[in-house]
Amino acid sequence: MTDNDMTVIAMGVHVLDVLVRPVEEIPEGQGGQLVEQIKMTAAGSAGGTALTLAKLGATVHSAGAIGTDPIGDLLLTLLQRDGVDTSLLVRREGEQTSSSVLPIRPDGSRPAFHVIGANGTYGPDDAPWDAIAAATHLHLGGPEFMGGEAAAKILAFAQEHGVVTSADFLAPGEPGMLDWIAPALPHLDYVLPNDEQVLGFTATTDLADGCRKLVELGAGCVAATAGADGALVVDASSETRVPAFAVEVVDTTGCGDAFSAGFLRGLSLGRTPAEAATLGCATAGLVAGGLGSDHGAFDLAAALELSHGELATS
Repeated sequence: MTDNDMTVIAMGVHVLDVLVRPVEEIPEGQGGQLVEQIKMTAAGSAGGTALTLAKLGATVHSAGAIGTDPIGDLLLTLLQRDGVDTSLLVRREGEQTSSSVLPIRPDGSRPAFHVIGANGTYGPDDAPWDAIAAATHLHLGGPEFMGGEAAAKILAFAQEHGVVTSADFLAPGEPGMLDWIAPALPHLDYVLPNDEQVLGFTATTDLADGCRKLVELGAGCVAATAGADGALVVDASSETRVPAFAVEVVDTTGCGDAFSAGFLRGLSLGRTPAEAATLGCATAGLVAGGLGSDHGAFDLAAALELSHGELATS
């Protein structure tokens, strides 16, 4: 494929993030605290991946549900600013656009206050079938919101039309979640969770074992992120560890979505899954250097340059 041969439908969770940094503690009562930065960004396991894929040169269409509220208006503006086509987003009367408030700690980690909102209303009845069939890739962010059986209908259709399918998750790794999402796994070429989700979903204590269990349940390949430890790529015949890159971390928000974007962009350029994971780790590193999922004015060339740079030792 050439650099311009990737057309992605990023379907599912779209969120407006409000980020505040640095926050070491929440003031008691009605106390106040001065901070360095407050920022609003487009985000979510579909929205964050969409905007980073657009930076990496893909043609990207967001699909999902948002409200008709001012938060939804702003989310559309931010996605469009970064080159994402938003015409496939459905607007729901009476539903709040999903949003999060994220106090960022000095080390870049953060808790989250989250409203599911309109994200919980999207399903196969809303799917843009013609656009999916015309795409090269369908990335489903948060299939757990519609459930594995509903997600499977959309993913199976995509595969029948030769579309590469992938998904990552927003839900934490809780017991019982695997049963809910399992019907979707046989229709996923690539599953892109984090390590905590893999361990929680599969009730395992070893990341490789957990990834293999997902493959045994039908996933074609699992590329699991592990923070500063990089990523682990597992399919039916191989297991490859990919280190993270040495970067100064400001905020980890959106790093998983950035990994997904870099990984999928790497696949579109003909890279092996392990090579694609290296590009994913590099892209996540670029996003981690500032506040929010949309941090950085980088492009594909910059991500590729970093992907050939110095790996973190871990």
